[in-house]
Amino acid sequence: HFFHITFLFFSLSFNLVVIALEEKIIVSKLGDNATLSCIYRGRELHLKNLRVYWQIADDQEECSVVHALISGQDNESEQCIHFKNRTQLFWDRLKNGDFSLLLLNVSQSDEHTYKCVVLQKTEYTRVIHQAEVVLSLAASYSQPILSGPIKNSNSTGEEVTFSCRSGNGYPEPNVYWINKTDNSHLPPSQLNITPHADGTYSVFSTLRVKATSNMQIECSIENKILRENLSANYTQQKQSNGSSTESHKNLEKKGQGAQAAGIISIVILIGLLVGLTCWLWRWRSSKLVSYTGNE
Repeated sequence: HFFHITFLFFSLSFNLVVIALEEKIIVSKLGDNATLSCIYRGRELHLKNLRVYWQIADDQEECSVVHALISGQDNESEQCIHFKNRTQLFWDRLKNGDFSLLLLNVSQSDEHTYKCVVLQKTEYTRVIHQAEVVLSLAASYSQPILSGPIKNSNSTGEEVTFSCRSGNGYPEPNVYWINKTDNSHLPPSQLNITPHADGTYSVFSTLRVKATSNMQIECSIENKILRENLSANYTQQKQSNGSSTESHKNLEKKGQGAQAAGIISIVILIGLLVGLTCWLWRWRSSKLVSYTGNE
């Protein structure tokens, strides 16, 4: 009995180790096709002697059969309705021990841990391979749009409001407001995350702070699953009096130069008109003299 118990414990431990080694986590975007990997690297197989089951590892599910292959043929008799016409095996790979499953058009309801079980029937039926795949879904958020006070306006010391929005992402994002002058995080004044019918989310957040002469504010949207951080920046740089005076002087110089150029252009135009008038008068006079001589 002691040997039997020890052997059973060893077998269970071995199976757990195999499952742990075979467990994979894959990330798929909403609407894409996901490949759930299950590869047996043992000896040559005969499909007629095999049964392959893909199932949801969560025991709480009423229906757990995702796909079944029995004696070399697909068996849909126990397949969950949710997966009808959405699963495919790679038939050209089965003889090589590749029992990976293609799941079409994934959605949020497909987020599960999936288990692949391969049984072989010779003298008796036994499990020859098991694998688990954790499917996580994600969708990239749009580039955030950051709005703030009018730049170069004299609002120093006043409380101003920034707003940041993004959408079409999954799962719910993390939103960060950052003061880029010292990289400190600022608490949002408002944060609204709205779910949509297609399963994605949109986010809207506001920040109220006292304005400074050199504000540098960043809004960052983080998607943890995709490891994406999208950001938008606002920079307010107030001009000094010296630079403003210099700029005013430059504008005056440019204005004076433009005025002088305009006067010169008018003088040249008048000169051309006078010259053209004289030429026409002389031409007409010569024609008149020629006509009188002929008479």
